[in-house]
Amino acid sequence: MKRTKKERQRLLIETITDNPFVTDDQLAAEFGVSVQTIRLDRMELAIPELRERIKDVAAKNYENEVKALPLDEVIGEIIDIELDKRALSIFDVKEEHVFQRNGIARGHHLFAQANSLAVAVINDDLALTVKSNVVFVKPVKAGDRVVTKAVVRGQNNDKNRTYIDVHSTVDNEVVFKGEFEMFRTKGVGETK
Repeated sequence: MKRTKKERQRLLIETITDNPFVTDDQLAAEFGVSVQTIRLDRMELAIPELRERIKDVAAKNYENEVKALPLDEVIGEIIDIELDKRALSIFDVKEEHVFQRNGIARGHHLFAQANSLAVAVINDDLALTVKSNVVFVKPVKAGDRVVTKAVVRGQNNDKNRTYIDVHSTVDNEVVFKGEFEMFRTKGVGETK
C-alpha cells in the first residue's frame, strides 16, 4: 500500500533520527520511491544529506574526544570512539580515490583511513606510527563505503607503545587488515 507524502515524511524523520547514517538509496528502497523523491522530502524537511549528518554527529560527539590530531584530519568520518579502546569510521570511495584505468581505489586512501583512526583512538596529545603491517585483502571500487574499526590490542607503558588492530570492510567483507604499533608521549593512565 502506497503511503501519503505526509506519512512518508513522518517515517523518514523517524528513520533518520534512529539511524543518521542511512543513505538516500536505502531510504528509497525502504519506502518504495525514487532517490529523487527522498532528496526532495529531505529538502522540504530541512534534513541535511548523509555527509553533513555524519559530520554533525561526529562534531557533537567526538570533537572533544580526539586528542592526537584535529578531527578534520582524520581520513573518513569517525562515527564512534572510546579512547584507548576502540574507534569506528566510514569512508565513501569516490572517483577521485580510484585509478582511472581499472576503477580500483588507491591503497594509500585505505591505509590513510586506517592509520588516522589508529592515531585518533590514542588518548594522548601526540601519537605517531612506529610501524605497521598491512594486508590489502580485496579491491575496493568507487561507490563503496569502507567501514573501518580500530581496536586497541595492548599497551607497553615502559616503551610508551600502543598496539592496535584495524579491519576495514565493504558490505561486511574484509578488504583491509592492519596491525599498528603506535608511539605515545605517556603511558596509559600516566599524567605529565
